[in-house]
Amino acid sequence: MGSDRLCADAVARTRELGLFPEPMATSPCAAELEEPDVVGAADEEFWKRVRTVLAARKAVLLEEGYIRNAARFHRLTPENLDAVRTGLSPRALLTVWPDLNADVGAVLATLPEEGSAEFVWEAQDGTIRHAVVDDTEYPELATLVAGARAACALTVYLDERHPLLCAVLPDSDGVLRARW
Repeated sequence: MGSDRLCADAVARTRELGLFPEPMATSPCAAELEEPDVVGAADEEFWKRVRTVLAARKAVLLEEGYIRNAARFHRLTPENLDAVRTGLSPRALLTVWPDLNADVGAVLATLPEEGSAEFVWEAQDGTIRHAVVDDTEYPELATLVAGARAACALTVYLDERHPLLCAVLPDSDGVLRARW
């Protein structure tokens, strides 16, 4: 039992009944709200950093998380950055990863022996596709991505994810309202 107010009479009566009330700074039942992992805005400074990364790497992979557990991927180049940027979903979580690897077989070989991974690939028609697979699905995945131009494998475990950049799109008025 608890209260957000001092209850001197209730505390005294509780002691009379043989119980031991204790004051606490916060309720043990209160939700422990941690700061969101991503609080930075995908503002002009963020896009300037994306351009700098693109200048050095020539291409990167942009993960656009438009709702939790749903995303689409874009292969960014200096030439298509502005076009991709204008088509992004409002309040999306943007995660920048190193570019896809043209050696798809080598990427398949890096998949973990046990567990899951997110496999991202560029199909022959230029579309970027992705699938979360576990070790029992690797043979099917190899067949699915046969003929792919390039690919990468991303960990599905949050504490192992280390993107190049990450930010959230602010609303059109510049205010960051989405919390990821």
